[in-house]
Amino acid sequence: MGDINKLIRQLVNYGLDKELIVKEDEMYTINRILDVLKLDEYIEPQEVPESEELECILAGMLDFAYANSVMEADSIVYRDLMDTKIMGCLVPAPSVVINKFNGLYKESPQKATDFYYNFSCDTDYIRRYRIVKDMKWTADTEYGKLDVTINLSKPEKDPKAIAAARNSKQSAYPKCQLCVENEGYAGRLNHPARENHRIIPITIDGGKWGFQYSPYVYYNEHCIVLNSEHTPMKIDKSAFRKLFDFIKLFPHYFIGSNADLPIVGGSILTHEHFQGGHYEFAMERAETRKDINIKGYEDVKAGIVNWPMSVIRISHSDSDRLVELAAHILDTWRAYTDEDAFVFAETDGEPHNTITPIARMRDGKYELDLVLRNNITTEEHPLGVYHPHKELHHIKKENIGLIEVMGLAVLPARLKNEMKRLGEFIVTGKDIRSDEELEKHADWVDSFKPEYDKIDESNVDGILKKEIGIVFKKVLEHAGVFKNDDKGTSAFMRFIDTI
Repeated sequence: MGDINKLIRQLVNYGLDKELIVKEDEMYTINRILDVLKLDEYIEPQEVPESEELECILAGMLDFAYANSVMEADSIVYRDLMDTKIMGCLVPAPSVVINKFNGLYKESPQKATDFYYNFSCDTDYIRRYRIVKDMKWTADTEYGKLDVTINLSKPEKDPKAIAAARNSKQSAYPKCQLCVENEGYAGRLNHPARENHRIIPITIDGGKWGFQYSPYVYYNEHCIVLNSEHTPMKIDKSAFRKLFDFIKLFPHYFIGSNADLPIVGGSILTHEHFQGGHYEFAMERAETRKDINIKGYEDVKAGIVNWPMSVIRISHSDSDRLVELAAHILDTWRAYTDEDAFVFAETDGEPHNTITPIARMRDGKYELDLVLRNNITTEEHPLGVYHPHKELHHIKKENIGLIEVMGLAVLPARLKNEMKRLGEFIVTGKDIRSDEELEKHADWVDSFKPEYDKIDESNVDGILKKEIGIVFKKVLEHAGVFKNDDKGTSAFMRFIDTI
């Protein structure tokens, strides 16, 4: 019992230090923690233990919970459910957080987001100790520095939890992980706990929306803006208005949307949402390679961006002009067919053309990037013609959503171990094709090895990271509807001429 009392004291001290609770809430909080841990009493430690990292405090509590049968299994899913429940004891009610945010917002939008982001970290909703484990580097290309990350912060489910979830009662509450009903939800084996989660209500395009951060933070202050209603993704004129309404609220952030069709859309098409943050992506840094004039919108600055995907960038001091033009470009693109360029508006009644939009402020003007997307499939490319082709699947097979479009590769966790082992095979000269896990990388390694005079322990890691960056560049080029060559540029201009 002695150790658990010390851990409770440490956690309460943490809450006081991070201003999650105030002195007047101290005993109330202790009693709430006791309830979670199924304890009947608390004895104040004789010596106040020195503060430890939150991860260590929670780990000790979880070990206690498992040892005392408070937690059913000592696995990642059960531990996440339990430590979120514990942290929920320290998190103020939504109204308190909202009032604090709104008070700071009156001083400046950035002060408000600074508070809210730090709060989301301090409550362990954003698990900082996991995110620091993500592998991150940049890759130099002709399009600028691309960002690459191997995502290690999203925990993989354990087999026992998967089996238990399969046998448990199925629920449609909340309908998805983006619904507002997640705020404060205790979670279950197949749905994450969110007792430590708070959502900031905002109004965009006259509707009720929520503002929160992604628990996985792929980039700085990675936020999610979600419709308060569970309604499907849709790219239309209203979506463009919503993006700019958000930018007017938070001019220091960018915001974008996944597309609204399978293959080229994001992972959650059932719930309308956007993603933004306080980060400059490679695509934002990319300059326009060709200025264009659009009839009836001569006052709008427009151009084709020097980017592996097909991007039209428009800029104006009046956001309404950009909304009108973006809607016009979208309508034109949805109906556009160019057989020579293998662009089809629809086949067998299935629509193929849509747009991934990204909005921001730049030099006091509104700016909107419109990325042309097409999700057509063929026998040769069953996952999508404008999708990473088969020869790149050993690195990236998943959909190319908003984050990748902007120049950040989010690669699967499997690659960490695969790259480590691949490096060992290359340095020692072992046959890559003899290994079941690594054989998929063999053709790729054969293609780049001759370019290097010497590959040894000192440089193999850097070479693999560089070559992965090149693969990601090719991924984006595959996803580009109009290629960056003479033929592709001509086809792009044919579309521009129809706007």
